[in-house]
Amino acid sequence: MASGGPNWEGLLKWSLAHSDGTGPNRSLSEEDRKWFMEAMQEQTFDVVKRMKEISLVMQTPEHVLEDQGVTPADIEDLLDELQEHVESIDMANDLHSIGGLVPLLGYLKNSNANIRAKAAEVVTTIVQNNPKSQKLVMEANGFECLFSLFTSDPVVNVRTKALGAISSLIRDNKPGVIAFRKQNNGYEALRDGLASKSGRFQRKALSLINYLLRENRSDCIIVNKLGFPCLMVQLASSKDVDVREGALQGLLELARGKTQGIREDEKLKQLLRNRIEDVGAGREERQLLDSLWNACYNKPSPLREKGILVLPGEDAPPPDVASKHFEPALRAMAPKP
Repeated sequence: MASGGPNWEGLLKWSLAHSDGTGPNRSLSEEDRKWFMEAMQEQTFDVVKRMKEISLVMQTPEHVLEDQGVTPADIEDLLDELQEHVESIDMANDLHSIGGLVPLLGYLKNSNANIRAKAAEVVTTIVQNNPKSQKLVMEANGFECLFSLFTSDPVVNVRTKALGAISSLIRDNKPGVIAFRKQNNGYEALRDGLASKSGRFQRKALSLINYLLRENRSDCIIVNKLGFPCLMVQLASSKDVDVREGALQGLLELARGKTQGIREDEKLKQLLRNRIEDVGAGREERQLLDSLWNACYNKPSPLREKGILVLPGEDAPPPDVASKHFEPALRAMAPKP
């Protein structure tokens, strides 16, 4: 925070006087001043009321915030707090009705990259597994804002956060999927994500690609033309286990979609052989390798032939630790000999 902290009282005077953007200045009542100061300095436990206060700050122009000593770090803190509140689906759905959704989406265009990234993160929380908020964000042109960040923001972290928000926004949301597929450069931007050096960007891009391919098998043709199989083969040798498994899952979706050239790709076949021979491969990765081998070559993989698809102990139940320390109730009540 700036020296002495933000001037919340001064900000309140400006915000209440300009809450609709057009009203003239008016004098502050003692009641209004007390309400705001208690909310911002003592932290109220009324969540809806608190969200209204944060929304009021988000509606305030940047230069006014600066004049009152509010720094970008302060805004990030408010967004962090807002994210905690909207983890509740009810609170997430209330954000629009109390006037907070539109200014939050406005922060996606903020000049500060950290604020843009944090705003995208809050949107992710709001729309995740939440059809009502997905619809509200779509209606408020949130998809377009996020897509612009994802495809053109100069900061990789912002693009990554925007991609995460898009993934949550369109998952199990048919209008969202349609909106993404209508974009001329959507898959090109996902390809850029795969080609980046950021493991997080790669993981999120792979997750969305695999979802889209499962939902729309015809898109296998598009991603094949854009060179996705070659990138996925390269990523299937990544040191990041999640990237490896995401790439293998993508190749499996392409194979199941009968994508031209996948089954004849010698680099893919050599990759599968190399990964199968890797004794350090985890169970999920081995299962993906087995499924991909079968989808490509229509025969059991070497993992099955060698009997190492499931290693000893992987199917065993977890160890019974509790019984070593606690007797069953009836046994404990029985008379001791």
